[in-house]
Amino acid sequence: MSDVELIVEARPRDLAGLTVGRVLPTIQRRFVGPFVFLDHMGPESVDELAVRPHPHLHLATVTYLFDGEIVHRDSLGSKQTITPGAINWMSAGRGIVHSERVARDGASHRVHGLQMWVGLPKAAEDTAPFFVHHAAATLPMVEAGGAHIRVLGGTAFGATSPVEIASPLFYADVRVDAGARVEVPAGFAERAVYLIEGAVAIGDTALEPRKLAVIARDAKPVIAATVPSRFVVLGGEPLDGPRYMWWNFVSSSKARIIEAAEAWRAGKFPKVPGDDDFTPAPDLGPRFAGDQR
Repeated sequence: MSDVELIVEARPRDLAGLTVGRVLPTIQRRFVGPFVFLDHMGPESVDELAVRPHPHLHLATVTYLFDGEIVHRDSLGSKQTITPGAINWMSAGRGIVHSERVARDGASHRVHGLQMWVGLPKAAEDTAPFFVHHAAATLPMVEAGGAHIRVLGGTAFGATSPVEIASPLFYADVRVDAGARVEVPAGFAERAVYLIEGAVAIGDTALEPRKLAVIARDAKPVIAATVPSRFVVLGGEPLDGPRYMWWNFVSSSKARIIEAAEAWRAGKFPKVPGDDDFTPAPDLGPRFAGDQR
């Protein structure tokens, strides 16, 4: 039996002038543990990135850069420049608005990174929103056998990230030398490996860049690098029941998504200080394809 249950390829999308690879959700696999969304941003040089103020509900956004800088602003009054190796973790709870921009200064800016959404357990869905930033130097590094691992969230490889999480999960950035071998963290129901660059094999399955390998339950695979490579490993326990997704909202309740959509259209969400722009909601919806997990 293969250690890999499924391979998911990033599909190109346009995000405010930046090409991203949409990895999750997909028809074959909606979520991995509590991770309900994954975009691979760039690598690309852009004159401007303008993700205008938009709302979120019942999820946490997790932004991590390999290259470049993005300025985050939100309705709590946060203003934070995201730099490579740092983690921005924004819990929307009962509702938050944020924007993400690259300076409009006539220069070309390189952007490369990942943005994920982590669904919140039901008990945390309507909690107060919060934003935290953890600089690269505050995140634990593990060095072993040609692997250089930064633990971004949860506990993995014997280290624990300082990032506050709402449910059991792990997330780590792994750089490996040619010939290095790394075990996929065990002890979680759902796990995946996403290859940023290089070439690796997971058991007898070769993995190419911009592809996600969903690990079979109870498998104990080793990731073997044939050339210098970089990948992230992630996973955790499934969310406590079905989740529904529409636009920027993820919730256990269709009614709460409909309510949030109406509130956004009516201008009832809080504003982002210093960013008066606005992202309109889709004309149609909310519409739901059915239970998702």
